[in-house]
Amino acid sequence: MDTYTIIGVLIIFTALSGYVNARFFKLPNTIGLMLVTLLYTLVVILLSYFDDSLLNAEIELVSKIDFSKVLMDYMLSFILFAGALHTDFQQLKSQAWPIFFFATFGVLTSTFLIGSATYFLLPYLGISAKYTYCLLFGALISPTDPISVLGILKKANVPKKLEIKIVGESLFNDGVGVVIFLTLFSIASSAGNPINPVDILELFGIEVIGGLVLGFVSGWIAVLMLKSIDDFSTEIIITIALVMFGTITAEKLHLSAPLAMVAAGLMLGNDKTRNKAMSDETQFNLDKFWELVDIILNSLLFVLIGMEILVLTYNINYILAGVIALPIVLLSRYLSLFLPVEIFKRKLDFVPYTKTIMTWGGLRGGISIALALSLQDYMERDLFLIMTYIVVCFSILVQGLTIQKLVKRLLPTSGE
Repeated sequence: MDTYTIIGVLIIFTALSGYVNARFFKLPNTIGLMLVTLLYTLVVILLSYFDDSLLNAEIELVSKIDFSKVLMDYMLSFILFAGALHTDFQQLKSQAWPIFFFATFGVLTSTFLIGSATYFLLPYLGISAKYTYCLLFGALISPTDPISVLGILKKANVPKKLEIKIVGESLFNDGVGVVIFLTLFSIASSAGNPINPVDILELFGIEVIGGLVLGFVSGWIAVLMLKSIDDFSTEIIITIALVMFGTITAEKLHLSAPLAMVAAGLMLGNDKTRNKAMSDETQFNLDKFWELVDIILNSLLFVLIGMEILVLTYNINYILAGVIALPIVLLSRYLSLFLPVEIFKRKLDFVPYTKTIMTWGGLRGGISIALALSLQDYMERDLFLIMTYIVVCFSILVQGLTIQKLVKRLLPTSGE
């Protein structure tokens, strides 16, 4: 099956799934697409007991797609740039310190809480995994996913000052989470060779700070280019080139491409910068273009997540481990938010129940699955992939569908 056919089938299936959701389920796009795809895949599996030709065709399609590579190398930079571009920069700036702590201290804390709890509980299921591998699971499942969060919060009527915290955290913590994951991955791959803590801190610092600097510098250069012309079609192409240039450069310099694209998107999304660099016509067309890119890539991503159920290795103990991981992940999320919220809640006037809403609204998504798929077999890949998939499905289908009801119950006058 050639690349064009694979892309064509995916887009056709995404369109049909989107139609079914819009016509019958009327759920938020990300949730609806994933649900329709999961239901379709389960029907195909049931039909395979009578005729497995359709199942084999779908397995062939999914096996041809390197989900981890497609998301991390091709889609993620465009999605993060689009999300950052449409984020209110001034509100984000006013919440900079709590967002910084959520995305750094929070992710690190959650990583070690989840990893440690997983390490101590797995033996009760007859499963043995090294502590480093459990920490890898903690790192890949800790970041909240901006792709999931951005789409669902729009319909949840979350208060604006709380929404900007969740959105801002999700934009940055996936990049930090990826860096933590890659650092732990290097340790796990060292085969017992000594690792210098200074080297780890240096790697972490270069990836994070270097990625942000690259993003702001490349974004600033793009702003200067946009400011010197007034042709919206050319200006849109410049923004596409910005994303591709930033991603390629980050990969070559071993910097964080996700953080670079968030920084570049915020640079171009700043109202003051936009008004100086772009005409009203350019701003309108640029926003519409990147909204469309965001919708298309998000739709394809959640269809792929639904299809990935076919590549899982099913084991009852692995499934039980995934179920046990659900309260571990939620509790660790809550605890990781506790200190930053307590530090800043008086100064920044946090809304009531911030920790509870941020815990339930911190959805996991494609990034976690992509990182789990990148694990090596000796790192208990099948185990952690099943656990990740269960957490992600619960996060999107259960938390995503109930976050609006939770907000209404806890904050009856929300939305202000």
